[in-house]
Amino acid sequence: MVERRMTNIFESFSTLSNPELLAAVERAASCERISTAELVALLVHVDRRRLYLSQGCSSLFTYCTQVLHLSEHAAYGRIEAARAARRLPAVLNLLADGSVNMTTITLLAPHLTPENHELVLGEARYRSKRDVEHIVARLRPQADTPNAVRKLPAAYAGPPAEPQRANDQNVRLDSVATVTTPLPQRATSVVTPTAPERYKVQLTVSRETYDKLRRLQDLLRHSIPTGDLTAIVDRALTLLLADVEKARHSKTERPRTTRPLPSGSRHLPAAVRREVWKRDGGQCAFVGANGRCSERGFLEFHHVEPYAVGGPPSADNIQLRCRAHNLYEAEVYFGERLPLLVREKRVAYELANFSSPKCCRARSGVRVSRSAAF
Repeated sequence: MVERRMTNIFESFSTLSNPELLAAVERAASCERISTAELVALLVHVDRRRLYLSQGCSSLFTYCTQVLHLSEHAAYGRIEAARAARRLPAVLNLLADGSVNMTTITLLAPHLTPENHELVLGEARYRSKRDVEHIVARLRPQADTPNAVRKLPAAYAGPPAEPQRANDQNVRLDSVATVTTPLPQRATSVVTPTAPERYKVQLTVSRETYDKLRRLQDLLRHSIPTGDLTAIVDRALTLLLADVEKARHSKTERPRTTRPLPSGSRHLPAAVRREVWKRDGGQCAFVGANGRCSERGFLEFHHVEPYAVGGPPSADNIQLRCRAHNLYEAEVYFGERLPLLVREKRVAYELANFSSPKCCRARSGVRVSRSAAF
């Protein structure tokens, strides 16, 4: 019965218009928040009365995972929220209206007191996990992590395989095959705030990167006698950042005079890239129904009036867009014509390149760069 009902609900969603579908999603999210807050409130009383014992469970966690069939992660978060709500009932209201979520409560619960909870929870409203970690670091700052470089354990070599039989004339009897088991997957990097304006950065590097680090320590002894890794990494990042900013949006301390562009050129002058990047703050400038996009990665320069219809490469007509919104606006503007336009541009680009003498000489290898095809 439940499966049939859910199938009918799923099929009914396909008939909704876009505004109706978005409204339905918002209603469902609101109902889920209220249901979660109710579950947390119920767990407060189950925990207080220890009712899980009569259900054959030795703990509230076991009851949540084995009887309520919550995942271990979900059970842990809801139990933490329940015990925080038992001390501070205001937590339930914030969970119900969505101003804080389970992750926020889990991070803040050990640091909340009757004296500070209103101020701390108010500051944490609608904040990301990273922002909440900064709040925790301020509430309970930790000492700086000492610099350290250590070698990870080598991969485990499995038990030796049985030697080949004596009648195998192609294999020596004393040869032994070993099976190498790779190390378990682990996070490649961790960045955690430990105190206001202080962060712990942990990462795993290759032998080549380690050798570069040691060489830098030796070469910089005259200016960093202790070989302090923090100072070396800061120097390296400063140089890399300047190099990337120069390549990405033409940042420079000595800008040159911009030359006039030929008619129909799609080239973005360096001055335009600098002005657009500064104006948009290095962030996607798309503004939707619920505000501006917050993406700062995979940014592209977007023609507000498309280049295909004569949009100029001027700062007034160029804005930053993340890759998703750049494609989205192209789909909205061109609609069903977009695949045809993309296909035509690709064909025109390939014809222009394959007709060149340089490309004809390399045609046997068929190596064509499409970096500027669109």
